[in-house]
Amino acid sequence: MNSRSQTFELRVEGRQIDEAVACLFHTVLFHRTLGKFRFEADGTYSVGTVGYQDVDCDFINITYVCCSSYYLDNILKKEISKFSDSLRKDNQGFGQISLEFFQKKKSHWPFTPECIPWEVWNVRIELLKLCNENDRNMCKETVGEEIGEKIIHIAEIMNRHEYIPNIPPQSELELIFDTSYPDVQPYLFKLGYETSDSRSPSMGDAVRKIIKQTLSL
Repeated sequence: MNSRSQTFELRVEGRQIDEAVACLFHTVLFHRTLGKFRFEADGTYSVGTVGYQDVDCDFINITYVCCSSYYLDNILKKEISKFSDSLRKDNQGFGQISLEFFQKKKSHWPFTPECIPWEVWNVRIELLKLCNENDRNMCKETVGEEIGEKIIHIAEIMNRHEYIPNIPPQSELELIFDTSYPDVQPYLFKLGYETSDSRSPSMGDAVRKIIKQTLSL
């Protein structure tokens, strides 16, 4: 199975990293989280509700919506914080953090189930070093506008008719959903990140370089 991928690029200062990533990943998870399943003896099931709440950012001019799950928020904060700390502590200029959704494929003992990704969301961060409060205020406004546009784009993507795993029978629920949360049931996901002191050239950069070289001939 080929997983589909979306990549967002942002230029932010150190104190904005956590909130910028949280805005985007919480928005994605809000669409990829269901209420707890309750199965009946005849195989039918019902799905509980998912609460939601507004979150006002401190260092970015934006308010976003997320699932009102302390446990889900706590997991996300811990993973994003690791990325943020690594990016700032090691004085790295660039980094990427990814939110990957996957499903498990049954395997025979003693092998562990195979994890098959079906959707990946990447956030590439370029770390800015601002010198004065005026620049910080401008950045607070600019980053808020950029993230607002990306949140709208996420909503548009979620409204497309694209593959998501089917609801499985109760015996296979843990192959599709993370059932460890007491209040919500997100699709299985994991986070990963990497940092670097130099930016890897994107496809867009490569194309622009080719065009520039062509025009100079």
